[in-house]
Amino acid sequence: MSVEKITDYPHHYELKTRWRDIDSFGHVNNAVYLTYIEDARILFFRRWKITEMKKSLIVASIKIDYLQQIDHPSDLIVGQKISRIGNSSFDIQSTLFIKGQSKPAARSVVISVCFDYKQNKSVPVYDEITADFHLHQ
Repeated sequence: MSVEKITDYPHHYELKTRWRDIDSFGHVNNAVYLTYIEDARILFFRRWKITEMKKSLIVASIKIDYLQQIDHPSDLIVGQKISRIGNSSFDIQSTLFIKGQSKPAARSVVISVCFDYKQNKSVPVYDEITADFHLHQ
């Protein structure tokens, strides 16, 4: 697999590390990487106007590869794209970069499922998501 660049991702979310993110070794705790990726997904919720019980998303799976440590303080960018579309699920590929560095700090794939809480079942992938996928292919 080739090394990703931030320009490989059409969606960017910028954030800063916080003092509370670091562990006793002075670098960002591994679990916090997932929080950064979770925070970045809010861009998609807003983009697709997913705000109600009958049109929601649930996380089915998360895979993350830790590629380098992050020190505090650091400015970060999470690059995101839709990398796969299924019937009711799709993948969000996210790569975490330390601003100003070309080597990624972490790579993640989140399998998300389109879900209707009123019917308590998965539903076909929303048109907005499919359109986003095809727009950035």
